[in-house]
Amino acid sequence: MIEAIKLWNEPNNMSHWDFGIDKDWSIFSRMVRLAGEAVRAENPLITRVLGGMSPIDVAFLRRMSDQGALDEVDVVAVHGFPLDWNHWQIHEWPDRIAEVRAASRHPVWVTEVGVSTFGAEEVQEFGLRRTAELLLDQVDRVFWYSLYDLPKAWPATTRHREAEGSSYYRHFYMGLIKEDGTPKRALRHLADYTPQMGICQWFHFEDPRLDDAVAWLEKLGVKKLRTGLSWADSHRPNADAWFDQQMSALEDFDVTLTYCFTPGSRGINDHHTSPPQQVEEFAEFCARMTRRYAK
Repeated sequence: MIEAIKLWNEPNNMSHWDFGIDKDWSIFSRMVRLAGEAVRAENPLITRVLGGMSPIDVAFLRRMSDQGALDEVDVVAVHGFPLDWNHWQIHEWPDRIAEVRAASRHPVWVTEVGVSTFGAEEVQEFGLRRTAELLLDQVDRVFWYSLYDLPKAWPATTRHREAEGSSYYRHFYMGLIKEDGTPKRALRHLADYTPQMGICQWFHFEDPRLDDAVAWLEKLGVKKLRTGLSWADSHRPNADAWFDQQMSALEDFDVTLTYCFTPGSRGINDHHTSPPQQVEEFAEFCARMTRRYAK
């Protein structure tokens, strides 16, 4: 069921890793090395993926290589949203992949790519079809982000909130299905590309959408799913019960499982993006989750 473990998410994006504290990513690099070793010790056959770069930055990837972060991963990942946030056009996807391949000996996966309906559903419809044309023959894994819109009552995972202007609100329109359960125009095309194309869907702690999501994914022919288990959530009461429920519901999918987010009490700062006080604790979390779900 677990085909890959992803170590963190968007480490070169302030919304997921505070590089104001870890200015040269040396803490992150050591954390990834230890976590990769821990995962390998639990399951030497599982694929280990470096948290997806967002934005795609070859200089960052070279820094990861120089600092040894790539020594304990098997795949490097990229995220791209050229119709919403990136400063390049959608037709440039093959060039972006080629740049990353030239800078690393590792295979490249696209573990998040998506288009919001902030402007119009037709933009997402075009974006899904064009993305499939550009990427499915280029890389081994493509995960469309996401199945559901982010509920408006929930915060987006960003450090900047409304200071981003309209860019912030695009986070809430990335799904193929609206918050009220209404399918968008692009949803009808997804089955044209499954099971080759996967879905990236994050589930919040005790997420009420879990069972409905599974039903939709099965209906759409999705086989490959990317989701996550939060180290921060593991400090909540009844965390293991929720993790068990989530992973049991997803047992029929080939899952790329992301380990991410620092418990506030264990960070240098009290924030989920903070580097941890002790990177060994993240490695221990990775080992425990891999032992529990990926044996």
